[in-house]
Amino acid sequence: MSGKGLEGVVAAATALSLVDGNAGRLIYRGYEIGDLAAHATFEETAYLLWYGRLPEERALVQLRTQMAEQRGLPESVISSIQAHPRAADPMSLLRTAVSALGSTGACDETPSLAQAISLTAKIPTILATFHRYRQGLPALPQRPDLSHTANYLYQLSGEEPTTSQARALEAYLVLTADHGMNASTFAARVIASTLSDLISSVTGAIGALKGPLHGGAPAKVAEMLAAIATPEQAEPWLRAKLERGERLMGFGHRAYKTEDPRAVALHKLAGELADTKDAPWLALAYQVEQIALRLLEQYKPGRKLYTNVEFYAAAVLRGVGLPADLYTPTFAASRIVGWTAHVLEQISDNRLIRPAADYVGPLDLPYLALAAR
Repeated sequence: MSGKGLEGVVAAATALSLVDGNAGRLIYRGYEIGDLAAHATFEETAYLLWYGRLPEERALVQLRTQMAEQRGLPESVISSIQAHPRAADPMSLLRTAVSALGSTGACDETPSLAQAISLTAKIPTILATFHRYRQGLPALPQRPDLSHTANYLYQLSGEEPTTSQARALEAYLVLTADHGMNASTFAARVIASTLSDLISSVTGAIGALKGPLHGGAPAKVAEMLAAIATPEQAEPWLRAKLERGERLMGFGHRAYKTEDPRAVALHKLAGELADTKDAPWLALAYQVEQIALRLLEQYKPGRKLYTNVEFYAAAVLRGVGLPADLYTPTFAASRIVGWTAHVLEQISDNRLIRPAADYVGPLDLPYLALAAR
């Protein structure tokens, strides 16, 4: 019998990323995540995951050009976005808009790198188009002179981001581009293993990422901090939560039994981003973190529950000016690279993913006629 939730079951071999939970390491194609977050752009990281190596300058320029050229959306997809209620959940909107891309025929064939590049380029445009629409504002044309990350921030707000804002979001996108066989990546690979198309695989992955136990956690962290409100309320609020047996969002990770290396990097970035306006909010986050870690050790001794990537993701995404309901969709704008890389890896040596299940229901029940039941 396998572990519940397939824990410990090896479902695939991958050369994309290594999650070493005991040592607190995350490695993309041989490179430590801390080094990539500190030095690499999102486009470099995407190239690494797609091609298996870091790009030389000419190849990087070519990829940036390709991505800039693919940012535009078909009119049918724009119409689909504008047909939604302005109050629609952005993750539901993203799932529907990506699915609508499938009806254009762009990804009907076997998944390819060209399709992966195009889809990665389009997701920020989908999000920005909807965000502007719900504010009653027109969508902005993309800026080919701006990087993938800076253009996303520009299309959301209409203002060119500061260097620190663009760099902070870039580091976040690098840190979250892939993470082994997580739930959404597994969903994408299962769908790809049926020889379905790339849009179907990514739509399924978005559905998995939407859940609060996966990509929805940063927004839940923001809700938690808003509910706590003041440093004085932190300990009683957290203690009451734990005494009810409820989970503290932003703490603990299925894979990591020590510090999440992504959380370490984001903690530093959050401090660099905090301006006068956000300083009290960040100070509250720091205090909540310290109290939560102490209480978790008290209530759940030996469980090795540390701050995870979602806790400081909320601080960084707030710091670059994103509303809380765009946190998870922005996670998707990063993880699309990992999803597509895994789909391409899956189909390169495919076998239908079809796990078994342990039946625990009754046996040998007699069939009774309807009148006798």
